[in-house]
Amino acid sequence: MTTLADVAAAAGGHCLAVNGVVRAKASEAPFDGRFRTIVLFGPGAGFWTLVTASAEFANPAPHPLDRWSIRVISGIARSLGGEPLFPFGGPPFAPFPDWALKSGRCWPSPVNLLVHDHSGLMVSFRGAAGFADDLKNGNASSEDESEQTEPSPCDQCPEQPCRSACPVGALTADGYDIARCKAFLMTESGQDCMQRGCAVRRSCPLSAGAGREDAQSAFHMRAFL
Repeated sequence: MTTLADVAAAAGGHCLAVNGVVRAKASEAPFDGRFRTIVLFGPGAGFWTLVTASAEFANPAPHPLDRWSIRVISGIARSLGGEPLFPFGGPPFAPFPDWALKSGRCWPSPVNLLVHDHSGLMVSFRGAAGFADDLKNGNASSEDESEQTEPSPCDQCPEQPCRSACPVGALTADGYDIARCKAFLMTESGQDCMQRGCAVRRSCPLSAGAGREDAQSAFHMRAFL
């Protein structure tokens, strides 16, 4: 029977990390009527080097990262008896934020973005695998594979630099002014965010754990515009 250790090993072979595991309790109906376990995948060590050397990035067709994610995560899920799930391609969209919160490894941050126990405000999800069974841990590490119940790391972050990190006050606890953010990114002053990623996301002390390369952040910022 497939275990979470099997899933983590298969994902790790493609530089993907398990960013959370969601289980339907015995008293609950399966997620979407089908899944008792959903395993969430995000970029791991070496991710950007691997994906940018892939056939998808050599092909000039749009959305190379999404195409890579579909190919790789579909292969992982189906090889282990699961079904691939993705945060893009809608509407309707799969409820990845809800799943992330239910995993016990993500929380709402002071600026209303998700914060992850390892990747901080740089957390992202490339896809997931849904399984009809309640997958056991096997030999998987508790940090990567099992639900956690610790309080939000933001509660132990006295300075909470994310609250004031946005250079133009577009992303704060009061909300997100997307138009102001995009206008700033088009200016010379906004090139630091364009080339290195959102200043608010970078300000989180845990974000260093994501190992996010500047080139990867720049790719996502260009897609945002």
